[in-house]
Amino acid sequence: MLRELRIDGDVVEMAVWDTDPVLPVAWAAGPGRPGQHGLEIVVAVTHGFAARREAVGKRITARIPLTDEARRRLAEGRP
Repeated sequence: MLRELRIDGDVVEMAVWDTDPVLPVAWAAGPGRPGQHGLEIVVAVTHGFAARREAVGKRITARIPLTDEARRRLAEGRP
C-alpha cells in the first residue's frame, strides 16, 4: 500500500493507494453493526474526501483543513 502525506499551505492531504479495484462504501449506521465504521469516521473529520479507480487498483485521498479559512475554501469547493 502506497501512502502519501503532503502539506499544501493550510491543508493536509493524505492519500493511500492499493491494488484492489473495489471502491469503499459507507454503510448505513445500525446497532447490529459493531465495526467497519472507518470510512464514516474519515468522512466526518475531513473535507474533500475522494476515491477513484487507477489503472491498477484505487487511490483514496482526504484533505484536512488546518485553519477556518481553509475549511471555508474547501466547503466552497475552492483549493
